[in-house]
Amino acid sequence: MAWIFLAAAIISEVGATLSLRMATVGRKAWYAGVGAGYVFAFVLISLALQRGMGIGVAYGVWAAAGVALTAVASKILFREPLTRLMGLGIASIMAGVLLVELGH
Repeated sequence: MAWIFLAAAIISEVGATLSLRMATVGRKAWYAGVGAGYVFAFVLISLALQRGMGIGVAYGVWAAAGVALTAVASKILFREPLTRLMGLGIASIMAGVLLVELGH
C-alpha cells in the first residue's frame, strides 16, 4: 500500500508542477491546482511513510520519477526540449535511486 501512496504522490506532484507552468503562462486560476496538488502530494507521501517506507527510498523515488515524468510531460505538452543529454541525466538519477533502494 505504501507504494500506491507514493505513486499517487508522484502523480499529484507532477500535476502540480505542470499546473505551475500553466499558471505562469496562462490563467492564474491554475495556481489553485498548484497548491492543491502539492498539499495532496505531501499528504500522500506522509501516508507512504506511515506504512513503513523509508524516507530515503520514498524521497529518492519521488524525486527521480518526478523529474523524469515532468521532463517528458513538458516535452509533450509545452514542446520544451528533451535532449539526449537530459535523458542521460534522468537515467543517471534513476540509477542512483536504484542503488539507494538496493543498498537498503
